[in-house]
Amino acid sequence: MKYNKVKDEPRAKLEIELGEQLNALISASHALNVRAAAKFDSSLQPAAFHIVRWLYSYGPTNAATLAESTAMDRSSVSRLVKQLQSLGYLNRETSQSDGRGVVLSLTEHGQQKLIDALKEKESVFYERILNWKDEELHEFIQLLKQFNGFDHRSGT
Repeated sequence: MKYNKVKDEPRAKLEIELGEQLNALISASHALNVRAAAKFDSSLQPAAFHIVRWLYSYGPTNAATLAESTAMDRSSVSRLVKQLQSLGYLNRETSQSDGRGVVLSLTEHGQQKLIDALKEKESVFYERILNWKDEELHEFIQLLKQFNGFDHRSGT
């Protein structure tokens, strides 16, 4: 939808302000991810933490799905998976549905290290909403869902 910037100057200013706040959120989240990745294992690149975080959230999968889901190329995922496995964070098992495929999952050690690393990240965001009323938090969640393309009426 196009609009006349002169006519809709207040709207344009609001959209710029929204962009600034989204950029601040993305930047803060990225900085916290980098810190959480270092807490997880400082010898690894933050991209390895991204893989571990994805597996924790979505469960076991293959390397191709990991690459696609994390927007990484397959060779990078393969290299990082080997590192994570050698450090005892990942399991590689033959797929039961396809005897040739490999399924990647977190070890108990990997899960616990991730949980410990995420506690610090989550505490920063929880601290920011500590004094919010439940209604404010609910409204914020609903607006984020709507912004992220989730239909809050159908729960999708």
